[in-house]
Amino acid sequence: MHPVASASGVAPPDETARREALAALPGGTYGRLEELAAWLASCQGRAPARAPRRVRAVLFAADHGIAAAGVSAHAPGETAMRVAAVRDGSAPVCRFAETAGAGLRVVDVGLGAPVEGDARDDRAALRGGGRLDVEDVMTAEQAAAAVRAGREVADEEVDEGADLLVAGELAVGVSTPTAVLAAAMTGREPVAVVGRGSGIDDRVWMVKAAAVRDGMWRARSLGRDPMGLLRVAGGADLAALVGFLAQAARRRTPVVLDGAATAVAALLADTDAPGARAWWVAGSRCTEPAQSVALDVLGLDPLLDLQMRAGQGTGALTAVGLVRAAVNAVG
Repeated sequence: MHPVASASGVAPPDETARREALAALPGGTYGRLEELAAWLASCQGRAPARAPRRVRAVLFAADHGIAAAGVSAHAPGETAMRVAAVRDGSAPVCRFAETAGAGLRVVDVGLGAPVEGDARDDRAALRGGGRLDVEDVMTAEQAAAAVRAGREVADEEVDEGADLLVAGELAVGVSTPTAVLAAAMTGREPVAVVGRGSGIDDRVWMVKAAAVRDGMWRARSLGRDPMGLLRVAGGADLAALVGFLAQAARRRTPVVLDGAATAVAALLADTDAPGARAWWVAGSRCTEPAQSVALDVLGLDPLLDLQMRAGQGTGALTAVGLVRAAVNAVG
C-alpha cells in the first residue's frame, strides 16, 4: 500500500522499500550511488530498484520581457530559434538526450510568437511577458494557466509510461526572474543570487543586479506566496515548471532537476505541494548562485558538479547516467 498524502501535501516515497534496498547494499562501498539506488527504490516502491525504462526530458520554453533590458548575452528572439533547433534535432541538448537514452520534448508556454510553421506542443498561457523591474510579468489568470499546462504535461508523460522525468527550461533571460524568486523565497540580498547567467560581463551583471533589485522591491509584499511571485516576477516557463514538478510528485514519479531555474521552481513547487521534494534529485551544479540557495533550502546535493551554464536540461540529462549506474552497480 502506498503512503497517503496529507490534505495539502504529497505522499512520501516508500520508506520500507528504501530501508530494504539499503539493507541489501554493501554498506557504503559505492558511496552516493547507494543512496541514489535506495531513493529510486523508494520512488518505485520496490527493492531492489530497477533501471528506468522510459526516461523523458521536458523543456518549457518562454520569452521574458526583462530580456529586452539587456540582462543576457543573447538576444531576446533567440529562444524561438532554440525551440526550432530542439524540434529538428540539431540542438546540443538532443545529443545529451540521446546519450541518456531519454525522449525529449519542448513545450511552448510563453514564446513571444509561435515557432513559424510548427504548432507542436503549443500550450502558451501568454505571448512573452512583462518586464519584472517595472510591471507584473503575468496576470493571475495567465500564471494559473501556465501552472496548469505544466501539470497537464506531467500527467501526459506519466500516463504514457514515463518512470523518470527530467525537467528543464529553454529561455533567454530566465536567470533574472530565477534570481528574484530565489531571493524572495529565502530572504537573500540581490548580490547573493545574481550570477553571470549566459556569460555576461561586469557591465551587464550590474544591469541584471539592478533589475533583480527592482523586481524584489515590487514583490516585497508577497512573502513566499508561489502564485503571487510567479505573477509579479516569474515567467510562464517557471510557472509551468512549478506545476510540472508538483504534479510529478503527486503522480509518484521521480524527477531529475536541471539548473537554477528548475531548482528555484522546485522551491516554489514544494511550498505549494509540501513533501514534493522527496521525489526529486538535483542533477548537476551550475554556475548560478540561485541554484545553490534553492537547493540548500530543499536539502538536495547535486549528483554532479560540472559548473555548467548551458541549462536546457543538459546537466540533468548527464546525471541520468548516474541513476542508471546506481541500479546496475548495486541493484
